[in-house]
Amino acid sequence: MLDVINNIKEGYSEGIYNNVKYSITKEVFNHGKSFKIYAKELQGNDFISLNYYITSTSELLKPCEMPKQKVIDFLNNVFLI
Repeated sequence: MLDVINNIKEGYSEGIYNNVKYSITKEVFNHGKSFKIYAKELQGNDFISLNYYITSTSELLKPCEMPKQKVIDFLNNVFLI
């Protein structure tokens, strides 16, 4: 999952997911050990929100008030433009 997150540039970008355009904002914290990603459908109400943490023993994906599978599907299938 970290490879996918690293492919999203820090700051603002856009992507296509399920044939719909999304704005994507990525913030990096703790010297690259944690990330916040928020994606919003540009012509609708859908959104994706997650935090990702790298600890000394593991990596943790923490969706924000949505199913983990929705976040994973978005990250694996969004086409960055």
